[in-house]
Amino acid sequence: MPGDTGRAVEVRPLTGRCELLDTARAELTVRHGVLLYGPVGIGKSVVVADLVESSGAQVQPSGTVLRCSPAEEDAQLPYAGLVDLFARVPGSLLEALAPEPRAALRAALLRGEQPDDDRSRLSVRVAVLDVLRALAAAGPVLLVLDGLHWLDGPTAEVLTFAVRRIEGLDIQVVAAERVAEGEQPERARCCPPGTVELPVPPLTDDEVAHLLRTSLGAELPPAVLRAVQDIAAGNPWYALELGRAAPRDGAPVGFGRTLPVPRRLCAPLLDEVRRLPESARRALLVASVAARPSLTVLRAAGFHDAASDLAAAERLGVAAADADGTVRFRHPLIRAAVHADAPEYRRRQAHALLARAVTEPVERARHLALARPYEDETTARTLMSAAESARRGGSPDAAFELAGLAARHTPGDRRAEHADRLLAAAEYACDAGQLEEAGQAAETVLAGAGSARQRVRARLVLLRNAGQALQGAQALIEEGLRDAAGDPEAEAWLHHWAAVRGLLCGELADAARHARRAARQAAVAGDTDTRVGALATLARVRSLGGEPVAADVALEEALALAGGAGAGPESWGLIRMRAILALDSDKVTEARERVSELLAETGEFAGVEEVMATLVALTRIQVRAGHCQEALRTAARCSRAVAETGVQAAPALYAAALAATVGGTADEARRLAEQAVRASEADGDQLFLLRALAVLGQAELLVGDPRGAAAAVEALLRVKELGAAMSAADPPLLHWYSDLAEALVVLGETDAAGAVLDEARALLSDDAPGSVLAALERAEGLREAGLGRAKEGAVRLRVAVDRLRQLPLPVDLVRTLIALGAVERRARHRNAARTALGEALETATRIGALPLAARAGEELARLEAGDRDGEGRPELTPTEARIAELVGGGATNREVAAELFISVKTVEGTLSRVYRKVGVRSRTALAHAMAVAVIASGAAAVSVVDDDQQRPTAQTVTVGQPGRRVT
Repeated sequence: MPGDTGRAVEVRPLTGRCELLDTARAELTVRHGVLLYGPVGIGKSVVVADLVESSGAQVQPSGTVLRCSPAEEDAQLPYAGLVDLFARVPGSLLEALAPEPRAALRAALLRGEQPDDDRSRLSVRVAVLDVLRALAAAGPVLLVLDGLHWLDGPTAEVLTFAVRRIEGLDIQVVAAERVAEGEQPERARCCPPGTVELPVPPLTDDEVAHLLRTSLGAELPPAVLRAVQDIAAGNPWYALELGRAAPRDGAPVGFGRTLPVPRRLCAPLLDEVRRLPESARRALLVASVAARPSLTVLRAAGFHDAASDLAAAERLGVAAADADGTVRFRHPLIRAAVHADAPEYRRRQAHALLARAVTEPVERARHLALARPYEDETTARTLMSAAESARRGGSPDAAFELAGLAARHTPGDRRAEHADRLLAAAEYACDAGQLEEAGQAAETVLAGAGSARQRVRARLVLLRNAGQALQGAQALIEEGLRDAAGDPEAEAWLHHWAAVRGLLCGELADAARHARRAARQAAVAGDTDTRVGALATLARVRSLGGEPVAADVALEEALALAGGAGAGPESWGLIRMRAILALDSDKVTEARERVSELLAETGEFAGVEEVMATLVALTRIQVRAGHCQEALRTAARCSRAVAETGVQAAPALYAAALAATVGGTADEARRLAEQAVRASEADGDQLFLLRALAVLGQAELLVGDPRGAAAAVEALLRVKELGAAMSAADPPLLHWYSDLAEALVVLGETDAAGAVLDEARALLSDDAPGSVLAALERAEGLREAGLGRAKEGAVRLRVAVDRLRQLPLPVDLVRTLIALGAVERRARHRNAARTALGEALETATRIGALPLAARAGEELARLEAGDRDGEGRPELTPTEARIAELVGGGATNREVAAELFISVKTVEGTLSRVYRKVGVRSRTALAHAMAVAVIASGAAAVSVVDDDQQRPTAQTVTVGQPGRRVT
C-alpha cells in the first residue's frame, strides 16, 4: 500500500465514516476540492477510495479520473506524481499542445529531456493546465491526490500553478495528506482555492470493536479488546494490527502480561526512539510502565536530569512533559512500543525502580510484583492487602489485577491460599463487570481440589455472572447447597440466591420461603450482610405480592440490622428498596431524594450491578416525576455502564424504553421495549419481562390508532397473565391493568375492558395509592365514553384529574387531561376540550414529555379543524372511523375483525354506534355517507397511512347527515 503506511484499504465495509463521507460528498457539490487529513493509519485512503468511487461514478463515462498515490520513496523523484497522473491521458492531447509546452511536458513525463531551466518549468505548468482544460471541455475531470505528504516537489509546484486557474472548469480534486496528531495540512496549496479541509477523526471504541469483529471474523476476549481499544486510541490500522497479533488463548491481559505490538507497527515508531541517548531511552521505558508518569516520579526513580531526557524525546515528537510535569506520549501506541521493545530484564528493572519511587500503596505493590516474577508468599500478601485497599477505594479493576497477581505469586504448596486469592480476584472482576475473567477464575477453583466452602464461593461468582438469567441456575444452587451442608453462612448465601432467582422467575412463594431461610441461617452464622440482603429480598417479594405492610416490616428489620440508612454498602440495596416502595406509594419526591443521595454516596465505589440497579430505579422515578429529559440521560448513562461489560442487560433496555415513552418517540420506545422483551425472555427473567411488556404496551398506546391499540392489548394481556401466574398485585401492575383497559376501549372492546377493570378493583388494597385510583378512573371514563356515555365519561375523567392535581405526577396528569380533552371534543364541548388540551400541551411541553405534547397538539388541531368546519356534526373515534372505512369499502364484519384484531361482536357493536352517529341504517347508506365525507374533506381516505411507518395515523373524520440484579 504505497503512500501511507497506515492505509488499511482492504477494510470493508467502511466503519465509522458515514458522517464524514456524507459531509465530503455534500462539499463536492459546491466546491472544487476536498482535502482529508490525519495521522498515519487513521484511514484517509479508505475514505478517499469510497469518496472517489461515488464521485467517479458521476464523472464517468464521459469524464476523466486522474490518480496518483505516491509512496515515501517517490518524494525525491522529480515529476513522479505527474507521471502517475498523466498515465491515462491520451497521447493525442499532448500532441495537440503548442510545440514548446509539448516538449517540456514530454520531457517531464520522461518522454524527452528533463526541463532544466525556469522557462522549461513554466512550460510544463502551462502544458498541464492546457491538458486539464482540454479534458474538462470533453467532460468532468476528477484529480485524486492520495498522499500529498509524499508528492514530489516539482509535481506539487505544477499542481499549485494549475489549480489556481481552474475556476469555471468542471474540475474537482479529492486529496489526502498525512499530518502529525493535532497538526494541520501543509500542502493545501496543491488543491483548488476554497477546498474544504476535513480531519479524519479517530473511531469510537464501539466502532473499533465492530471493525475488529468484522475484519478478524471472531470476537476478541473482553480484556484483550479493551487493551486494543486503549492502545489504538481510535486508529483503525493500529487496531487491526494489534488485533491480529493479540493472544487468543483466553489468558487475560494484565497480571504482568501485555498486549503484543507487531514489529511492523513498532519499527517506524521506534526509529526515532532508538536515536535518543541511553539515559533518555531508559527514562522513556520507566515512564511507559508507570501508572501516572511524571517528572517527579522519574526523579524519584533516579533520573536526576529527567527534564533534559524528556526534552530530547520531545524534539523527536515521541513524548513530552506538560507544564505540571505530567509525561505524555504522543500516542498510546508509542508507549506500548517502547515497552514491547525493551528486553524483559529491563522491564523488571523499571518496575523495581518504580516500586521504590512511588508512594501510593496499590501502585507500589503492582510494581513490586512485576519486578519479582516468581512465587513469594510475602509478595502475595502485600498484593492482597493492596487489592483490598484498591476495592475499598473504588477501583475494582485494579483490585482484580492485584488479586490475580497475588494468586500467581502464591507458592505452590499453599493451595488453599491460592484458591482464596483467585476467588477474591473473581469477585473483584464481577464488581468491575469483567464477567469472562471472573468466570474463568471461578471455574479454575471448581476444577481444582478446593474446599467445600471455596466451591460454594466459586458458584456464587457464577451466579453473579448470570446477571438476570437465573432461570437455569437451579442446578448450580442445588450443587452449592450440597457443598454448604452444615455451614450456616454458606447455606444462607445460597438460599438468598434461590430467593433472588424465585423473585426474577416469578416464583414468589418459593422466593419468600428461601428468603426467610436465608435470614435465619445468616442469623445463626452472625452474617449481618446476608441477613440484611435476604430481608430486603423478602420485602421486595411482599411488595410485588401486594402486601405493603409486610414489605415495610421486613424492610425496617433489615434497616435496623444495617445500622440505618447511610451506614455503608450493606444499606445501599435497602435505600433503593425504600425509594421504590415510596415511588409505588406516590411519594415521588421522597423516592427521588433517596436515590439521588444513594447515587452520590456510591459514586465510583459501587460495582456495575449496583450502579445499574440504582440508575434503573432513578429512571423510573424521573419518569413518574415528569423529569423526562433527565430520564433519557439517566437511561443512557445506565446503558453505557452496562455496555462496558459486553452484556446486553434487560433492565438497562427497559429503562431506556421507559424513558423514551415520555421523552423520546413512540417508535424509539417500541424498538427498545421489544429488545428488552427479547432479552428478558432469553434470561427467563419474569420480573423484567413484566415491565418490558408494560412499556411496550404504553409505547403502542402512544400511537393512538387501532393497530397500535391492538399491539398494546397483545403486550398488556401477557402482562396480566404473567402477573396472575405470579400472584402479583403491586401498584405498577394495577397501572398496567388500566393501560390494558384503555387499549381495549380504543378497539371498541368495552365489555372486555370492563372485565379487566373489575379484576383490577378486586386486587385493590384499602391503602391503594391515589395514582392507581386515578388510572382506573381514567380507564373507566374512557370506557363510559366508548359506550356512548360521554357525559358520564367526562365526570369520571375529571375525578381522575382532581386526584392527580394533588400528586406530583405530571405525566399521569397529562395523559388524563388528553383523555378528557378527547372525550369533550368528540362530544362537541369545545371550550371544555380546549381548556383540558391546552393545559395538557403546556404541561407536557414544560416537562419535556415530547410524545404526549405531540398527542395533545394533534387533539388541539382536530379541535380547531372542527371549529372551522362548524357544522356541529358527531365525530367518529379512530376505531369507528377505521371500521366505517372498511365497511364502506365492502369488507364483511369478519374481514374487519381480522384486519383490526378484534372480535366480530365488537365490530357489530361499533358499527351500530357508527350508524347512529352518521344517521344511516344500512351498509350501503354508510358507504355513500363516507364517500361524501371524503369528497367534502378533500381527503383520500378516512384513515391516513404514514408511508414511512406503514401504520394508520390517529386521524378522525367528521361525518353527518348526509355526510444485573435489578429487582
